[in-house]
Amino acid sequence: MTATAIPSPSPTNPGDGAGAPRPRTRRNVELGLLLFVAAILLVYAAVVEGNAIGEVTPDFWVQVAILAVIFGAAHVAIRFVAPYADPVILPAVALINGIGIGFLRRLDIGRAKAPLRADLSVFGGDGFRQLGWTAAAIVGAVILMLIVRDHRSLSRYAYTLGLAGIVLVLIPAVLPARFSSINGAKLWIKFPGFSIQPGEFAKICLLVFFAYYLVRKREVLSRASKRILGIDFPRGRDLGPVVLVWLLSLMVLIFEKDLGTSLMYFGMFVVTLYIATVRVSWLILGLGFFIGGAFLAYFLGKTVGGPFLNFSERATTWLDPFADADNKGYQLVQSLLGLGTGGLTGTGPGAGQPLNVPEVRTDFIFSGLGEEIGLFGLTALLVIYLLLVERGLRAAINVRDSFGKLFAGGLAFTLGLQVFVIVGGISQLIPLTGQTTPFLSAGGSSLVANWLLIGLLLRISDASRRPAGGAPSIGLGGASSGGGGGAPVQIQELPTEVVR
Repeated sequence: MTATAIPSPSPTNPGDGAGAPRPRTRRNVELGLLLFVAAILLVYAAVVEGNAIGEVTPDFWVQVAILAVIFGAAHVAIRFVAPYADPVILPAVALINGIGIGFLRRLDIGRAKAPLRADLSVFGGDGFRQLGWTAAAIVGAVILMLIVRDHRSLSRYAYTLGLAGIVLVLIPAVLPARFSSINGAKLWIKFPGFSIQPGEFAKICLLVFFAYYLVRKREVLSRASKRILGIDFPRGRDLGPVVLVWLLSLMVLIFEKDLGTSLMYFGMFVVTLYIATVRVSWLILGLGFFIGGAFLAYFLGKTVGGPFLNFSERATTWLDPFADADNKGYQLVQSLLGLGTGGLTGTGPGAGQPLNVPEVRTDFIFSGLGEEIGLFGLTALLVIYLLLVERGLRAAINVRDSFGKLFAGGLAFTLGLQVFVIVGGISQLIPLTGQTTPFLSAGGSSLVANWLLIGLLLRISDASRRPAGGAPSIGLGGASSGGGGGAPVQIQELPTEVVR
């Protein structure tokens, strides 16, 4: 298929369509949804204190009010930097983020002795610390949108960002375990008093490179060799990129000892490849490669040991956690018991025993929430995540350039895949991972990285909804000049199957 260049948007002629109404930006819809979110969080905070303390303290509203100011400031900033962005994205993230902060505050109350809970300050503990990280993350997202005035400009730095992503992925693997390992997974860089998870930032860098590379190589990778059961499979010589990313993901699985992170990186590439080529065969091959690699690592762990041993032990625990419920299976068993205790409706916010679940503030926060809000509450939370993914995919469909389509699609899928990996781990669907639940779990690096992801989705959404002729000025030197080790991306149309 011959790529067709789309001309850059040109300024609107004042004489054309003088009577045409100005397209609505939907920012008031966003504001209304944010007010609704604030009301939900206020009720949640009151119910938590009523159940956990026995009374609603006079300052129960303080953290919600601070959070409302933070999200209100983000709303005002979006009015100026991305006025046509999707009005649902910010409120959806605000609700998830706010529930996370409210639950961390609930854990702070639970750790305090019963007579002292009513006097527990709202300006301390994990809840208030996460509030600070939320403010920093939103500031970072707004700054990113100010710098990246046009998402296409990122393609100029594709090779640089790709290299940076690989370095960020590999740093924890080469560091000694005492500087990078937490709960068996080498995903961190530890500093005195805090730690960061560089892989959270690596996923954004790698997605820029994946989108840029696949825009340039789409036609080659779309060519079919054999047709089996009605599915066109690629030529053997075109499997190189998939094999390379597969090997990188296996290195993550073996040396960083985490299935979820490995699955996320490989899944990002394979799905972006599918969006670019519309070949189901790439999904089949990708799934086959990953499952085969996981089985190989499990078999080598059982027979050889060494760097494969950790994964085989995790897989064994996953298959039967109750066989070693007091040791290696303890975390997963407590997670399953917490979810089971919650049942359909939960014990009520603040009325459960989430502190019985290990690492409930980070890896297992979904289990702790599940005990108190039940299956219905968790399902509603998953629907909000699904709504975020859908809005990201909608931006990918509507944006006018191929790089933006692949990049937005990759960002949306990555968010959904990360939720699947962590929820699948705590519910025994897949082996436990070292990933954190986006916007819910305590921690700074994950929260900041995911807010940066949301900032990029807002930027692409703004470009997709902005009327032709109203495009913002191009940042980072423009999208049309080469640099960063690669030629500029041509603005192309993807196959019509993707748009439909």
